[in-house]
Amino acid sequence: MRIGQLLGTGRSADVYELDEQWVLRRYRVGLDATREMPVMSYLSASGYPVPRLGPLPVSAGPGDLVLERLTGPTMLESLVSGELGGDEGSAMLAGLLADLHSVPARLSADPEDRILHLDLHPGNVMLTADGPVVIDWSGTEEGPPALDRAMSALILAQVAVDPRVPEAAGARALLDTLMPLLAADDGIPAHHLAGAAARRAANPTMSPAEVALIGEASDLVAALSG
Repeated sequence: MRIGQLLGTGRSADVYELDEQWVLRRYRVGLDATREMPVMSYLSASGYPVPRLGPLPVSAGPGDLVLERLTGPTMLESLVSGELGGDEGSAMLAGLLADLHSVPARLSADPEDRILHLDLHPGNVMLTADGPVVIDWSGTEEGPPALDRAMSALILAQVAVDPRVPEAAGARALLDTLMPLLAADDGIPAHHLAGAAARRAANPTMSPAEVALIGEASDLVAALSG
C-alpha cells in the first residue's frame, strides 16, 4: 500500500490519499478502527449514506481504515461560505439523525435502541454530488436516539457560546432552527442532555477551554428545548 499525500487532519486521525478511489484514515492516538467497520457495513446495507469500505492491506494496523474517497465540501464549509443556507442545513442535519434512528440496532436486544453516531455535526457531513454522506464513526454506539440528538445539539451550542470563534453566530442560528425539528422527534430529555454533557467533558481530545463551555452550552440547549 503506497500512502500518498495528507488530505486532511482531525482531532484524532489523519486522512491520506491512496488513489483516485480510496483514502486511508489513520488514528494518531491508539484507537481501534475495527469496531467501526461492521457498523458502517450494516448502515450501508440499510441504505444509510456512509463511505464505502475498501480492502485493508495486510500491513494495516488496528487504527487504519480504507474508505471511499469522497468529493465535495463538508456541510460546515458550505454553511460558512453561504453556499448552503442555515434552514437547509438544519433540515439536512435533522433528517440525517432521523434517518439514522430509523435503522434498527445491530446488536442490542432493546427494541428502542438504535445505532448512534454521537458526533453528528456539520463538520462530519460531506456534501457529495450524490447527496450528504456521514463520516467519522469512531464514537458509534447503540442506545436511545435522544442521546444522539443531545450530542449534536450540544456540539453546536458549544460553538455558539464560544466568543473566540467567528462561527459562533452561525452556529447559534443553525441551532435555533434545528431545535424545533428535533422536538418533532421527541426532543431532548434533560437526563439525555446531562449524559451528553458528561461524555463531552470526558472527551480527551477537547481542550480545557472547550470543556469550560459545556455548562453554558447545556443551559442553551435546555432553554431552546423548553
